[in-house]
Amino acid sequence: MKKSQLIVACSDILPEVFTKVLEVKRLIVCKDEKSLASACKRVGISRSAYYKYKDSVFSYEELFNRKIVNMYLLLTDNPGVLSNALAFLHSLQANILTVNQSIPVDGAAAVNISLRLTDGGDKELEGLKTIKELDGVLEVRILSAE
Repeated sequence: MKKSQLIVACSDILPEVFTKVLEVKRLIVCKDEKSLASACKRVGISRSAYYKYKDSVFSYEELFNRKIVNMYLLLTDNPGVLSNALAFLHSLQANILTVNQSIPVDGAAAVNISLRLTDGGDKELEGLKTIKELDGVLEVRILSAE
């Protein structure tokens, strides 16, 4: 019995059906199509082709160009402080994955944020630390950066 293995290949050399299966998956997840049948029809493949490959074809994200960062913020308990911090992260083109805020104690709330940076460079990571300059941000700690 031959053991299955994962490989990475450029989509240009693969049969077109594989990229079409990925597009159908994207359409369904993003709710751009109401049904699997309409997504398959839009992309131009049969449902049987989709079902044949759906569990074997996956998109590969360039992990080398993306960095997951977990950070801790201590914010004052004032309206708009968290919103301003999130807007700042948006200005850095960070994709926010999770936000967990504790109940404020003594006028301050701890917030843990997980985000994905698109560039992944150290310059972007240093830019995150400048969030401390925002009004209401008392403390910033980068917990991890993968």
